[in-house]
Amino acid sequence: MNDTRSALNAILLGGLIAGTLDIGAASLISGKDPGIVMQFIASGLIGKSSFTGGAATIALGFVLQNLMGLIIAAVFVFASLRAPILRRHWLAAGLVYGAVIYVVMNYVVMPLSAVGRSPSFSVEGLVKNGLAMLAFGVIVAWFAREKTPALVTA
Repeated sequence: MNDTRSALNAILLGGLIAGTLDIGAASLISGKDPGIVMQFIASGLIGKSSFTGGAATIALGFVLQNLMGLIIAAVFVFASLRAPILRRHWLAAGLVYGAVIYVVMNYVVMPLSAVGRSPSFSVEGLVKNGLAMLAFGVIVAWFAREKTPALVTA
């Protein structure tokens, strides 16, 4: 990844695809409709009122999820520009990054959000949510590897 365009492509593709797939994973894991998942995401910003906000809070949750996906991807892409080993060994790096994402989201972001709770621990929850975050990290790392498909051209 030698230029800004490739980095931007990796951030956009990795962040948006991983973020969108994560909504589906959360829906499958929780058994809840994707709209409810997105309202839960919005509740991190506006609290419990997100569940009565209808389409507006579903849209807010979708925007917030994709913004988080872009930020998470940007962190990895910029780190990989400084440490090319992350791109050469993208699968291992993505798995490690996924574990970091899991810890940060569950033990930093969630407690600081308007939801304000720490996750309750269960082996099943750890496995399901942990696997989803590992997949998130791998997707981001895959797009950050050496040859990123073109999305932004100029």
